[in-house]
Amino acid sequence: MPENEINYIEKVKEKNKGQVLKYSILTMGCQLNENDSEKMAGMLEKMGYTETDDYKNADIVIFNTCCVRENAEERLFGKVGEIKNIKQNKDMILAIGGCMMQEKNMVDKIKKSYPFVDIIFGTHTMQNLPEYIYKTIIEKQKVRDVIDIDGEIYEGLPIKRMSEYKASVTIMYGCNNFCSFCIVPYVRGRERSREPERILSEIKELSEQGYKEITLLGQNVNSYKGNDNIKNFADLLNEVCKIDGIERVRFISPHPKDFTDDVITAIAQNDKVCKIIHLPLQSGNTKVLKEMNRKYTKEQYLDLVDKMKEKIPNVVFSTDIIVGFPGETDEEFEDTLDVVEKVNFEQAYMFIYSKRDGTVGAKRDDQIPEEIKHKRFEKLKNLYESKVDLNNEKYINTIQKLLIEGKSKNNDEMLEGRTDTNKVVVFEANKSYKPGDFVSVKILEAHKWYLKGEII
Repeated sequence: MPENEINYIEKVKEKNKGQVLKYSILTMGCQLNENDSEKMAGMLEKMGYTETDDYKNADIVIFNTCCVRENAEERLFGKVGEIKNIKQNKDMILAIGGCMMQEKNMVDKIKKSYPFVDIIFGTHTMQNLPEYIYKTIIEKQKVRDVIDIDGEIYEGLPIKRMSEYKASVTIMYGCNNFCSFCIVPYVRGRERSREPERILSEIKELSEQGYKEITLLGQNVNSYKGNDNIKNFADLLNEVCKIDGIERVRFISPHPKDFTDDVITAIAQNDKVCKIIHLPLQSGNTKVLKEMNRKYTKEQYLDLVDKMKEKIPNVVFSTDIIVGFPGETDEEFEDTLDVVEKVNFEQAYMFIYSKRDGTVGAKRDDQIPEEIKHKRFEKLKNLYESKVDLNNEKYINTIQKLLIEGKSKNNDEMLEGRTDTNKVVVFEANKSYKPGDFVSVKILEAHKWYLKGEII
């Protein structure tokens, strides 16, 4: 962490001495955003603030934004509107950060329409948050600091983990792929990998603190570049699996075009690596994939799936799919359904295409009407959900190792945990079990979105 920011942390902490001050962070978007929010929380707690779930009673409110979907903008401006009324009656600092703040048009809109926002910061100025807060408190400044997107990597930021037994660790930042539907490379910058020794040191420290499950994060984890000792993602995966105390390793998101044989081998040979692979499809049609700039064909995607099924025992897949990309015909959409049928995804995250200003896709004049996009989405959703029951039934009478996550959301008398393949399982347990424990459970029943079992 920059030395001057450590000084600002101490200055704000001294200013806050003797006061009971609270913060609230609303995170929108992906796991990378969640990891960033953990670091913001870590800095805030070092400055003397404590967390509250009620942002209306907070002294500092931070919105950590996403710019991938249009509804993220609607959600943000709805929340900002609510804060306006609160700030009229309360001395509150409002900060907006994250990916959306790397878009000039969004920053300009906030400056013009929401002048009461105190701090605007981008994805590459998050480490300066203590300085911004100090200037807001002491100098009553409005801070608007968004820098060039290819910033350096800052190590050693304080962090407050959301869980005590599983954690995410960012291994790289940015993206070089420039998919024509995606704004991320324009707001997160080009790919920048952390030093492998830094990553391994962080994970070893987490293990010493009792963490059991690690998720490696990046926009495209399998294009990770290390050094002479740990050269690539396969090497890193192997090294992470050697760390005592870490019992599960997940990673997100890989790109099909970079899914090399050595990564497949690392997954197959390391029991700690979870055998659900997130493999974003986006479209099942080769022409649409080319226009998306995805750099693989339908056939190459299916061949990759077959290769992994052959080499990795019990592997299953999750995916991302976009419906209604500009120019997509009914026939081309049928290819997506065909891939869903053939791969039989364990989980699918399905999205209706939305234009993102600044992307190639947004400039096209062959946008698909909303009615057609929604009809296709329903067709895809129905196909996927028709397979969920069959996928769940294969778990009945099997023994699954679960990481307990806490009480069931629907029944306080039950606990719930997740399988290696990320399935939610609910089960009865006595009070000797707690979140973070591993248990073996026999699956007795399969329901739409969860399984039910008993401890053996």
